[in-house]
Amino acid sequence: MAGMLKVSRSRGALSGVLLVLLGIWGGLVPLVGPYVNYAYTPNHAWRITSGRVWLEILPAAGALLGGLILLASKLRPMALFGASLAAASGAWFAVGRSLAPLWTNKLPVEGYPVGGHIAKVMEQIGFFTGLGVVIVCIASLALGRLSLVSVRDASTVKRTATTADVDAEADREATPASGTSRWPNPLTASMRRVASSSRSEKAPSEPVSSTK
Repeated sequence: MAGMLKVSRSRGALSGVLLVLLGIWGGLVPLVGPYVNYAYTPNHAWRITSGRVWLEILPAAGALLGGLILLASKLRPMALFGASLAAASGAWFAVGRSLAPLWTNKLPVEGYPVGGHIAKVMEQIGFFTGLGVVIVCIASLALGRLSLVSVRDASTVKRTATTADVDAEADREATPASGTSRWPNPLTASMRRVASSSRSEKAPSEPVSSTK
């Protein structure tokens, strides 16, 4: 049914907001993290490298765009596309470093985490693996919610279809059929009866023959 393609914005609103925030985090943390010594080398703020572009900024942009689509779209296929884009971006955060040898010989392309042992673990989680897993989980939750047609969706579609049928029936009743006059025939049956009775009263009566 065509009406099933529509979905309420509230269905993916929370997931969309979270994905937007995570996308902003994933794109900004490699650029501003060096201010607090939370970074991968090169440990310089706002330094753009190929590793940061391919492994952090691009997937962050995908998660951000997917979240915005979830927030704005009223069409189920478009909302599903946004959630799928965010899920793919999260997966790239998690496994992109393992695929880096496919396009570069400079390894590790993302650089090295700075700080002590605990800081390095937190950087690996916050920059790549943990961030990607969280994005995939939220996007998967949105995909599951959007893939199901709830009772509320079905009832909304049914009410919309009923209203459309009523409106169409009203339009058919208001619109005259082709070949018929919009105005009623002035010579209705009652008027014809009145006219015929008037003619019979005006007609001369037959002479009565007298008998002698």
